[in-house]
Amino acid sequence: MPLSIRPRSGASLRRPAARASLRPSLRLAALLCAGAAQAAQAAPVEPAYQLSQQEKPALIATLKDLVSIESGSKDIEGLDRIAALIRDRLAALGGEAQLIAPADVYRMEDTPKDVGKMVMAQFKGTGKRNIMLIGHMDTVYLRGMLAQQPFRVDGDRAYGLGIADDKNGVAVILHTVAILQKMGFKDYGTLTVLINGDEEISSPGARAMLTKMGSQQDAVFSCEATRVTGDRLSLATSGIGAISLTVHGKSSHAGSAPEQGRNALYELSHQILQMRDLSNPDTGLKVNWTISSAGTNRNVIPAIATAQADVRVLRTADYDGLEHTLQERVKKQLIPDTRVEVKFERRRPPLEVTDAARKLAAHAQGVYGEIGEKLLVYDTAEGGGTDAAFAAAATKAPVIERFGLRGFGAHSNDAEYVDLNSVTPRLYLLTRMIMDVSQDKTGR
Repeated sequence: MPLSIRPRSGASLRRPAARASLRPSLRLAALLCAGAAQAAQAAPVEPAYQLSQQEKPALIATLKDLVSIESGSKDIEGLDRIAALIRDRLAALGGEAQLIAPADVYRMEDTPKDVGKMVMAQFKGTGKRNIMLIGHMDTVYLRGMLAQQPFRVDGDRAYGLGIADDKNGVAVILHTVAILQKMGFKDYGTLTVLINGDEEISSPGARAMLTKMGSQQDAVFSCEATRVTGDRLSLATSGIGAISLTVHGKSSHAGSAPEQGRNALYELSHQILQMRDLSNPDTGLKVNWTISSAGTNRNVIPAIATAQADVRVLRTADYDGLEHTLQERVKKQLIPDTRVEVKFERRRPPLEVTDAARKLAAHAQGVYGEIGEKLLVYDTAEGGGTDAAFAAAATKAPVIERFGLRGFGAHSNDAEYVDLNSVTPRLYLLTRMIMDVSQDKTGR
């Protein structure tokens, strides 16, 4: 089976960059080749494969139910409706299901007053391994947009707002659990499902619970969608931060008395220019100033000026260094008697690749090969961040992203869809991974 391997970026500074990026790739190559060899000799495990085929119509019906409830991150009414539906489905499958209101909310500039609840369900088994499945039910869309794009199936594609990000993942979780129940499989210690309603606003309410529950697991599978261009799993995601810069000056008439003012725009420009070199390609740190605003009228010296920057990191440690640098830089001012404030938000930590995740992903590739499917494993972050990073923050257990369906068009209002041909393979993959982790068959 042909393999495609992405080299790891963000290598340690204590080793040459080329050498550092080569070693993980060679390790991954060996693991993936082992998985390929295993797949070549294996056949689908029954009845898991047959049930994965039979479950497809029911999963499509669930997609319709989920998409037909508008659940924007700030739409509490809609989030309550979809959370209740998911809780009831999990309870009907035999789980101890409950709704959990966030108690420890991490407040950011865009965090709403009220944050959506989480759905958590636990299934008690007879084994020793604890496994968690995560996904999110909130979307980026506003109430009322459903009327313009209701759920529909067109050939092998199912369209709908939020269907690729991440209502497909919720459906995959529900029907994977259904398959396990139909098989009577209970060889896990606990199987935990955690679905949150605030992922699209950086999970201010769910992050603490994700980290807490993640620390108790032997494996975590996050069910964001994979790409329509090729099935993949992701072992790394970017951390996301934000910088807010505010300059307080003094207004005055720009024509008759500019010297009596303190131009906040000048000071803001100075600050941005002296912070334009914060990115570090060697470590994957990216800092880009993207928004600025100043002034009220053309003939008034601006008293307030603001700017924002987007931050991406591959290593959690880079947050500390960046925050220290920001505080030091703002001390160097251009305009006397202005006041500069800088605020740094750690919106998401990065998901950093681990050897445990590499090994488990190699096993997943072998499982996918049992049904003649090719699975790519990416150990390089591609810029986006997910809740998998919160789940991995306090554990050494493997956390792997992209167990959802093949999807396209996330955050678009007219093109978001999932590939229905991926339903059976993806249900089989997640079902088998839960079975093999539970029975210690992954070679960990």
